[in-house]
Amino acid sequence: MSSLPTRRPQLTLDELHQLKWLLGGLLTLLGVSTILYMDIEAWVLLTLTTATAVATVWRPTLPARVPPIVHTLAFPAIVAFFAGDLWLNTEILPAMVRLDILLLIYRNLSYRQRRDDLQIIVLGLFLVIVAGVLTVSLTFAAHILVYTAGALALLLVVTLGDAANGGRIPPHRPIREAPAWAGHVHWPQLLRRLREVTDWRVVGFGAGLFGGVVAVSALLFLAIPRFQLESGMFLDRFITKKARTGFSETIRFGDVSEIQQDNSIALSVDVSDQSQIPASPYWRMLVLDDYRDGTFRLSTVLRGQEFASERTASFQAGHARPRLGAKVVWTFYLESGVSRFLPLLGPFDLVRFREAQNYRYAPYLAVVALREEPVTMTAYRVEGFELGSLLVDPAFAERWRRRALPEQRRVALQSRLVLAESDLGVLRRTVAEITGGAALPAADFARRAGEWLRRQHGYSLAPGLPGGEGDPLVRWLISREAGHCELFAGSLVLLARSAGFAARVVTGFRGGSWNGFSNNFTIRNAEAHAWTEIFDEAAGGWLRADPLAPAAGTAGDEVRGEAAVASRLDRSWTARLDSLRVFWYRRIVSFDQRSQAETLKAVKEATQNTGRRLRKFLGASMEGFTAWLLSPWDLERTARMLGAVAAVCALGWFWREHGR
Repeated sequence: MSSLPTRRPQLTLDELHQLKWLLGGLLTLLGVSTILYMDIEAWVLLTLTTATAVATVWRPTLPARVPPIVHTLAFPAIVAFFAGDLWLNTEILPAMVRLDILLLIYRNLSYRQRRDDLQIIVLGLFLVIVAGVLTVSLTFAAHILVYTAGALALLLVVTLGDAANGGRIPPHRPIREAPAWAGHVHWPQLLRRLREVTDWRVVGFGAGLFGGVVAVSALLFLAIPRFQLESGMFLDRFITKKARTGFSETIRFGDVSEIQQDNSIALSVDVSDQSQIPASPYWRMLVLDDYRDGTFRLSTVLRGQEFASERTASFQAGHARPRLGAKVVWTFYLESGVSRFLPLLGPFDLVRFREAQNYRYAPYLAVVALREEPVTMTAYRVEGFELGSLLVDPAFAERWRRRALPEQRRVALQSRLVLAESDLGVLRRTVAEITGGAALPAADFARRAGEWLRRQHGYSLAPGLPGGEGDPLVRWLISREAGHCELFAGSLVLLARSAGFAARVVTGFRGGSWNGFSNNFTIRNAEAHAWTEIFDEAAGGWLRADPLAPAAGTAGDEVRGEAAVASRLDRSWTARLDSLRVFWYRRIVSFDQRSQAETLKAVKEATQNTGRRLRKFLGASMEGFTAWLLSPWDLERTARMLGAVAAVCALGWFWREHGR
């Protein structure tokens, strides 16, 4: 008489409670870990939540030791904290995130019923979704997949626990009384028991279903037109993000050098024609004309004179000179926390945003300033850049020609020096040393002054300003101290103004690397830079003068195309990882319908090719099997076949009797 199949062992009710407690703690950690890539001040709460979740998972009896007064005051204290946070910081979303974390802390300090476990899932999911909307990061995709799998596992355990308990509501327990399951937790033993009772076929089947749902969802996400996450979601309107790079309308010495310690990506740039790529691109963002007490700032006069009134639009026509041929298209992906000033290569024909933006445009400064600094990645497309080292400015050229007239305001000429007479004397003597007493054109003066600065000073990210009386920049100028780009650029401005030229500081980024995998420019915060612009009256424009560049070429001298790409080619492992970010921006974040169609077409072609290869393989296998089957059968071949069939039958019987 054959024996009945052996029943697979099952977890006890206490073991289900223990597993539910473990999964709740893990989901808490997954949810709160999103703070690591959100620009929200919650590091203290993050540390406290992590410590609480780890401690209560490791010692499930700890919640029983919490004084009852804590549970009594928890709700009013959390409400008071939220109200005070909202009152002091006036930002809704960061306050809601911190409120969410406080609720997670409390849920880990008390024994949870069914609804409390569901709250853990919802609270953690809120943090994951907020992080995804605010950062639009590729990390979000992986994070939400892991969190979803953990949430499904917790829901399964909750359902199994209810079934094992017969659907009865657990009796009320005193707050300081630990449940029976908490007193004998041994996590390694629970994991061994979990491995014993797990039917891995069911796990594999469930994982396959989950993967299939994810794959189908991804295909639908690519195929179906969607709204824009950054503009359609309301969350980014309730958070103010601090600039990670330090760019602002006022720059003191040291701000740019602080950026240069940060090697994270500032922006990624696609270009439609690689032949137009300059060898050393300058991505301009700010123009600072007013200098006082060691600080450059954008003056009120220049802001009012050059910037047009604020407008709300999805595109802006520029003032670049028309050229023959197809326009080169540059697509920028500016990371959050960089600046509200958009990096540009110079004058342009057209800039197009993915959505309507509030901004001000200064055409002769080649500057576009958004009203607020974006809290998510910002994409914009520029057509027809006018590349070169000369920025034509006919309006300023006219004011400069009329500079001797009494009604012309000197402050608008960007040539004023607000310095003590002793500092002015130092500058005059230095200019005489540089020029030899001759009146030089702007380009020659920029070259000689740059050479003099490089002879006098080395380069350092951590410069030291010499002490003493007078202006700090002038003190550095006549010292032998090393300095960073701001000191070099600012000193050249003072020298140029002392020599009678109009001059100003421009800040932004210089250079970048060419990603050999995604074929795009990658500019990092470490490449933040400051340089000088000197007005060249003969050319009618502002001449770029970089004291830290070996030589200042003209627009015609610049190397472009393949040589420029080859000099900046990056095929490192870091570039491989960065290419994933760019692919995400191109295909998902930008929501360009043509890009979606191309992606869907590529997926369709890959699927069709795989199907053709599979059919070819199956056809060849079937032909081989048919040829093998029709070949002569001798005694040895028949014996091998019978032995193989017997072995398969034996394995099936063994699995039936002992494998479950």
